[in-house]
Amino acid sequence: MATTEHQFSYLRPWFYPLLAFSLVALIASVTPETPKKEKAINAVDLADRELRKMNYPKADSIYTSELRKNPGNASLCWKLAMLQVSMGEFASSENADAGLPHYRKAAEYARTSISLDSTNSKGHTWLAASLGIMADNIGTKEKLNRAAEIKRELDIALRLNPNDESALSLLGSYYREAADIGWFRRMVATTFIGEVPKGNYDLAEKAFKKAMALDPEIIRNYHELALIYIERGNREEAFRLMKIAIQKPVLIASDRSRIEKMHALLKKYTQEE
Repeated sequence: MATTEHQFSYLRPWFYPLLAFSLVALIASVTPETPKKEKAINAVDLADRELRKMNYPKADSIYTSELRKNPGNASLCWKLAMLQVSMGEFASSENADAGLPHYRKAAEYARTSISLDSTNSKGHTWLAASLGIMADNIGTKEKLNRAAEIKRELDIALRLNPNDESALSLLGSYYREAADIGWFRRMVATTFIGEVPKGNYDLAEKAFKKAMALDPEIIRNYHELALIYIERGNREEAFRLMKIAIQKPVLIASDRSRIEKMHALLKKYTQEE
């Protein structure tokens, strides 16, 4: 079901129907607790809608308010982690350093979600996302230092839910980054900081293709896979993917920058040919 978790990827949550008519609900409606429960459910539903509309401050306000009322709610924590990643990407579009506080918050929320419910794949997925994007902004050495934890969290997320589209997309990026570390850089990195990521373009391609099959609306997956094909010299397939991607709806703020980059690539390679 197409939603907006990959708002990011990095990022799109699965939004399930939150209310259902049943005899149990009808009976519960006469109890004093029902108005409070319905209000909480409706508030989270509203925050989900604001997130889909990319109204990040409003979504943040509602999620945060609900978390104060329900501090043991693991789902609210991973949604806030996902939201902070989106807010960070939006902020960094103007200033690269402006996103870092949001990514740090995302990691905190994700760790809290895991501590509350380690069986929910989303906490692990968004911890990996926040760590990966922080390392991406900090530099190669930090990225390598965090690689083991990122991979571990993605492995856990996919063990818990093999069809977690966001985790698959992030895994594709992990393998792509690993493939970009040439043998010389691997040797140097191993000498100075130990173990480095292992992966290749084949593994990255497989992860992205599965993520695309699960949700064909995520621009990030087309763009990342197109970059792999460019690296491998398959411009024809890269062009095809990018032309599909730029027709997709913008679901998160970072989609706009990806579309701009793909337009630039298409223009560049068209001129060269």
